[in-house]
Amino acid sequence: MSRTTSDTTGRASEQLSELLLSFKLPTTAASLPARLTQAGLEEVIPLLVEVLDQESEERRDRRIARLRAASRLPPGKTTGTFDERQLPRPLVQKLHELASGKFLDETINVLCFGLPGVGKSHAACALGHALVEAGHSVLFTPTFQIVQQLLVAKRDLELPRALQKLDAFELLILDDLGYVQQSAEEVEVLFTLMAERYERRSMLVTSNLVFSQWDQIFKNPMTTAAAIDRIVHHSVILEFDVPSYRSEQVKKRKAEPQPERKTNGKTKKA
Repeated sequence: MSRTTSDTTGRASEQLSELLLSFKLPTTAASLPARLTQAGLEEVIPLLVEVLDQESEERRDRRIARLRAASRLPPGKTTGTFDERQLPRPLVQKLHELASGKFLDETINVLCFGLPGVGKSHAACALGHALVEAGHSVLFTPTFQIVQQLLVAKRDLELPRALQKLDAFELLILDDLGYVQQSAEEVEVLFTLMAERYERRSMLVTSNLVFSQWDQIFKNPMTTAAAIDRIVHHSVILEFDVPSYRSEQVKKRKAEPQPERKTNGKTKKA
């Protein structure tokens, strides 16, 4: 066997072992390549690699499909539909960095602040889609909705189980934190959720209320301080300090020439 052929067979054997390990077959991964070589069947190894690589890709595609369905992310709010041009370059770069998913390994939270209409939710969803494509488990939910679900679970004495189900997601995206209705019961379950995920799982929160206004959500100063402490301790803060995209679209439409229409034989502006 030539050196070139030997090197090729060696790389193929390594690939075969890696694929078998990814299928959780450590014993087969350790023995099969060597046994095929000993039997003089080296030419079979590249074929096995090709077949198993296809199986690996199909398994990945099925997993991504399951993760996407479970995420509840709006299908239209992806990186492809998000207009980054309206955002400052450092903010765009940070969003791209977060898309790698490394912050999930360190249970870092992401906090997006800005006025309504500046793209916070779209950016959060686009990031969520990118993480799903990378194989991470994500759940998107309006904050008021998850709070109501947890209230029902608490009423039915199922709150620990509900929190455990949420724990299965590496990232929980809470959209529009400022719109919680702020009753004592709602504040309690929201704080419980934050405390449960503290230093264990990541959260991404969008809010039009800065920290100094969070007393409008949690009411009690001590609860407000405790909630902020938990969510900020390990966090990345993204400030969407840009004009409202929706307001700009309205201004553009008003500035455009209006089509003319006829009414009773007279031409009028539409």
